[in-house]
Amino acid sequence: MRIGIDVGGTNTDAVLLDGDTVLAAVKSPTTPDVTGGIVAAVRTVLARSGAAPDTVAAVMIGTTQFVNALVEGDRLAPTAAVRLGLPATAALPPMSDWPARLRTALSGGTGGGAGGGTGTARDAAGPAVYLCDGGHEYDGRPISPIDPAQLRRAAADIAARGVRSVAISAVFSPVSAEAEEEAARILAGELGDGVHLSLSHEIGRVGLLPRENATIVNAALRDLAGTVVDAFGSALAEAGIGAPLFLSQNDGTLMDVEYARRHPVATFASGPTNSMRGAAYLSGLTDCAVVDVGGTTADVGILTGGFPREASGESETAGVRTNFRIPDVLSLGIGGGSLVDLDVPSVGPRSVGYRLTEDALVFGGRTITATDLAVAAGHARIGDPARAARLDPGRVRAALAHIAERIADTVDRMRTSPEALPIVAVGGGSVLLAPGEAGEPGGHGDSGVVGGLPGFPDLRRPAHFAVANAIGAAIAQVGGEVDRVYQIPPGRRDTVLDEARDQAVRAAENAGARPGTVTIVDVEEVPLAYLPGGATRVRVKAVGDLDPRRLEGTPHA
Repeated sequence: MRIGIDVGGTNTDAVLLDGDTVLAAVKSPTTPDVTGGIVAAVRTVLARSGAAPDTVAAVMIGTTQFVNALVEGDRLAPTAAVRLGLPATAALPPMSDWPARLRTALSGGTGGGAGGGTGTARDAAGPAVYLCDGGHEYDGRPISPIDPAQLRRAAADIAARGVRSVAISAVFSPVSAEAEEEAARILAGELGDGVHLSLSHEIGRVGLLPRENATIVNAALRDLAGTVVDAFGSALAEAGIGAPLFLSQNDGTLMDVEYARRHPVATFASGPTNSMRGAAYLSGLTDCAVVDVGGTTADVGILTGGFPREASGESETAGVRTNFRIPDVLSLGIGGGSLVDLDVPSVGPRSVGYRLTEDALVFGGRTITATDLAVAAGHARIGDPARAARLDPGRVRAALAHIAERIADTVDRMRTSPEALPIVAVGGGSVLLAPGEAGEPGGHGDSGVVGGLPGFPDLRRPAHFAVANAIGAAIAQVGGEVDRVYQIPPGRRDTVLDEARDQAVRAAENAGARPGTVTIVDVEEVPLAYLPGGATRVRVKAVGDLDPRRLEGTPHA
C-alpha cells in the first residue's frame, strides 16, 4: 500500500492506494508548520481505511513549499554564482535580468549591486557573482582551462561574505561536465564542510543563462529543502509511519529524500503535474486535456501518453527564466474562492483563498464566490445551500457560462490539433464546470462523462476528482533523462539515438527504477543547422516502476 500526499497552500490532500484501488481519501487544512496538516491527513486516511501504519510500503509527497518561497522572495539563502566561461560570456554576468527584490534576497538583503568580475565579486554589496575561466564548446572542446588560483580567490571572497550556498555553471556543461566537477572539488576543498554546491549540468538543459538561473535558485533553496524534508519525515514519524519517503518531481516522477535535499527546484511544478497524472489514472485516458480547478486558479495542461506535455523552451517563475523540466501549463484566475460580480458577469482573478470557509455565502459569509454559484445552480452540495438560494438564477447561469467559455478558450489555446479532445476536470473547484455529482462513487477507470464545454463535447469528472493531485503523487514512477548535443556523422543517426536511449534507461535505473520496467516515453531531435558537423540536440526521457528494493530499509528522513 502507498500513501500519496499533496501539500497545497490551502489544503493537504492524502490518499491510500492498495494496488489500483483507492481505499481512502481526505482533505485536511494545511497548517503553518506543515507538519500538523500532514499528520492530520495521514491519521484520518488510515482511520477511514482501517489500515495499520506498518502496512504502508511507501509515502509520496508533492509540495509547493519551494516555488512559494521563490515567488514570495522569502526563506532564500544568500547564494554565490560561479560561472565558468571566460574569456566568453562576460557581457552578461549572472542574475543580470533578475528582479531586484530577488537579487537583494540572495545577497543577504544588503542591496542589489551589478556583480561580476574575474575570480572576485565586483560589488561587495550585491550578489556574490564570479566569472572564471573554463567551460566547453558544443562539441566538447575546452574554451579555456580551469584556473585553480582564480577559484581559490573566489572561495576566499565567498567565505568572507559568510555565504554557504554556491551555484556553479559552465558553458555547455550538459555536453561536458568536467569543468563544473573540477571547480566543485576546488571550492569544496576551500570552503570546507557545510557548503552546498549546486552544479548546473544536474539541474537544467542546454542554454547557459536559463540553466544558470535554475541552478542559482536551487542553491538558494538548499537550506529550506533540508528543513522541509525533515518536517515531512517528522510528520510521518508522528503519524506512526516508518515507510520510506519520496517527493514528486516536475515531470511526474519520484526522487528520494537525499536527492530532494540537493535538488529542491525539481519540485516546482509537481502540483499541476500530480493533478494531471492523477487525472490520467482516474479517467483511464492517456491523451486528453486536463483542467485542474483549485481555490484560486484553474490550470490547463495536455496529457500525451499519460504524461504531461512538457514546455518546449524556457519557463518563467517569479520573473526568473529557467529551462529545467516543467509541464506546459496555462493558468487563469478562476477557482472555487474567486470573487463574483453578477452584474457584469465577472469571475476572478481575485479570490478569498483560504478564507473561503469564512467569507463565502454558503459558509455564513457575505462574499459571493464561485463556490456559491456552483451550490446555487445545484452543481454541488457545500455548506448551507439555502444561503445561496437568494442569488438570481439567470445571473448565476450567465456567470457559470462565463467560466465555461474562459476555460474552453484556454483549452483551445493549448491544443495543437483540430481533432476532438476529451477534457478531464479534477480538483475541488471542478464542480463549477458540470452539473450533478458525476463520477461519484466510482473507481479507477470510471470515466465520469458529465457533459461538455463550448467546442468540447466530451467533459469528464472521474471518481475521487477532488484529490487527483494526491493520487498522482501516489502512482508516480521513476524517470531518467538525457539532453545533450551530439555530432551525428552521416549514416550514424540510429547508433547515436540508441546510445542516448541507453543512457536515459541507465539514468532511470540509477534513480531507483526497477530494471526491466523502464520504457522510453519521449524522444526529441533538433538539428542545429547553424553548427557544423551534423550537430543535433537529442533529448530522451525514460520512466519505470519504483524498485521494491528501494523500499527496504530506507529511512524517510
